[in-house]
Amino acid sequence: MAADETTTAAGHPIARVLPLLSPAHLDRDFDYLVPPELDEIAQPGVRVRVRFAGRLVDGYLLERLPRSEHTGKMVKLERVVSPERVLTPDVLRLATAVAARYAGTRADVLRLAIPPRHARTESGGTKKSTAATEPADTAHASGDATQAEVIQQPTVIGSEGAASGARAEAVRRPTVAGSEGAALGAQAEAVQRTAAADSVDAASGARAESVGRRTAIGPDGGDTDAVPEPSVDTSAWSRYVHGEAFVGALRQRRGARAAWQALPGEDWAARLAELAATVVASGRSAVLMVPDQRDLDRLLAECVRLVGDSAVGLSAGLGPAARYRRWLAVLRGQARIVVGTRAAVFAPACDLGLIAIWDDGDDTYAEPRAPYPHAREVAMLRAHETGAAFVAAGFARTAEIQAVVESGWARDLLAERQVLREVMPRISAPGDTDFALERDALARAVRMPGVAFAAARAAIKENAAVLVQVPRRGYVPSLACAKCRTPARCRHCNGPLSLPHSTDGQAASPQCKWCGITEAAFRCQACGARALRAMVIGAARTAEELGRAFPGVPIRGSGGGEVIDTVEPGAQVVVATVGAEPLVRGGYGVALLLDGWALLGRADLRASEDTLRRWMGAAALVRPRGQVIVMAEPALPTVQALVRWDPVHHAAAELEARAEVGFPPAVRLAAVDGTSASIAEFLDAAALPDGTEVLGPVPLPPTARKPFSGGDSPAEVERMLLRVGRSAGAPLARALTAAQAVRSSHRSDDPLRVQVDPVDIG
Repeated sequence: MAADETTTAAGHPIARVLPLLSPAHLDRDFDYLVPPELDEIAQPGVRVRVRFAGRLVDGYLLERLPRSEHTGKMVKLERVVSPERVLTPDVLRLATAVAARYAGTRADVLRLAIPPRHARTESGGTKKSTAATEPADTAHASGDATQAEVIQQPTVIGSEGAASGARAEAVRRPTVAGSEGAALGAQAEAVQRTAAADSVDAASGARAESVGRRTAIGPDGGDTDAVPEPSVDTSAWSRYVHGEAFVGALRQRRGARAAWQALPGEDWAARLAELAATVVASGRSAVLMVPDQRDLDRLLAECVRLVGDSAVGLSAGLGPAARYRRWLAVLRGQARIVVGTRAAVFAPACDLGLIAIWDDGDDTYAEPRAPYPHAREVAMLRAHETGAAFVAAGFARTAEIQAVVESGWARDLLAERQVLREVMPRISAPGDTDFALERDALARAVRMPGVAFAAARAAIKENAAVLVQVPRRGYVPSLACAKCRTPARCRHCNGPLSLPHSTDGQAASPQCKWCGITEAAFRCQACGARALRAMVIGAARTAEELGRAFPGVPIRGSGGGEVIDTVEPGAQVVVATVGAEPLVRGGYGVALLLDGWALLGRADLRASEDTLRRWMGAAALVRPRGQVIVMAEPALPTVQALVRWDPVHHAAAELEARAEVGFPPAVRLAAVDGTSASIAEFLDAAALPDGTEVLGPVPLPPTARKPFSGGDSPAEVERMLLRVGRSAGAPLARALTAAQAVRSSHRSDDPLRVQVDPVDIG
């Protein structure tokens, strides 16, 4: 189809539109007539407003067609919201794949993938004509602040990968493919603008020269003679087996895939920035994902140091205008490195060459909105479909990444044991049993073994910082009967009891964490005893005890709403909750990991995997000759994996254990949450594939969110699990999608939630 044919209503008067409708049975394309006055700007990928069932709804124009299969009366497009072509072929293909993988709808995925529109920012601060848009249309369906950090993907390359020589000062709009993948549309003059208010320097467009898309993962993926040598130093990758080969593959435009286990003390942000800069030097783009804002700031600073304004970060902390301005810079090809959180997996990177995810085991990568995709899985889908390089990086390793390594889809990127021993701290586990603590008078006073106290005291004498990691914030967040160890519960609501911090120094009575009632006369419901003991010590109580144990030494706290990013070197004790450990230049002298049983004893499928990840994250902050002491049972496999610093073997054992009992990633699992009536109705409508195991119903796990709004929540929510082999994952997803379509067409009122491979299984 010729490019000029798409710009005339006479040649292609039909617009195929995807309305953003929630019902599953309406997840399909609809044809509309293009009026002559909208012909020029009604191009594939633009936002439109269409009339559907008598009301105006938002949608995206997918393609222009010469004719429609519909034989009845056709409705005209109401309005083109903006000539900016925001839905690109890669985003559409990715959204379709994600919806199929997670039994969702394309509309739900696109709400996650495309941020709300900011009209003034898009027009460069000038008022648009009413023929193109109206300022009132600022978003299509979602105004969630976290959704605004999602990045929209452009493609400034042709469907066959021909190189484009256009500079970023005159970046062409992406050629958006239709539902069958055909590239349509000439570049409209109205979308040749660049936003004058963009924070990205126009000079960075010199780095944004478009290059051809690689059609294969191999050495023939591009003209390596035309690829400039990167100016970044990547010699640090020589410490890893095949590290230099991996960097070389990125230079040669090959889609290498690796699971990188960073060494203790490694400057992981600098290493990922080096990979991204190597990709940018070859004319391509990179997407780097991190769990939180603190990691984003650290990684973005390294990327800016190497490539300048070609790197942008998108986060919920920015205002709507700033977020949309940076997103437009990526869409228009002015930014080549995108650093963001889970939403960055949909980044609008021109000719994507690398997608990397740091610490993929963090639960923030799981999207809490339908269809509940996981950023790691979406990243692997995108890398597989586009041929981009993929890196799953971290100090620890998840069972999901180990599964793709064992399948051969990705390769290990590890250091030799000799190199590891040179940089890792000394790790020991003296034990934290009651018998061990009773033999140690000091341990009874400060809730840590004498060897840990001695190590901390020695580090302070050497003017080194001491890190103390605790699993909970607060004072005494969990209490139990001192006689039978039954968790202490409130007599009124059966909520857990805790001991609040007293501001006046007086003893406080236990308080319910649910209803807030003070329990002044506790009596154990199991044995009748009145004495209480602490199940776990919170960060505030730990800091108080350490302050008495180390008089005159600064005690700093990090956790909750007061997270410290960095601390200056020197003698001090830093008490931090898991994940809130601050950096210190040169590393900590000693790290004490307290109450390990509180992390390992959680009723969670991923408890041991997550505990090892938390421990390794803290131990990696200790200097090479430092010491790490973990208060946990030494014989546990997770503790042994930490002592040996062997996350790969631990992940392999975890994967094998899950395969034996039939849990992801060895199988495909779907959780159906709702009332007993809605679940029964859903299963009656579902044509499940042969061999599907139906498990349950069981009560919804206490840590899982209910699929209801506050006032509509019933007394009890149940969960039904559907389990199939991995080969039957696609048929199961199709069956779940069809069943949801049947329910929505029947207008069932009872809320129901369907999650494929949820993080929280129970």
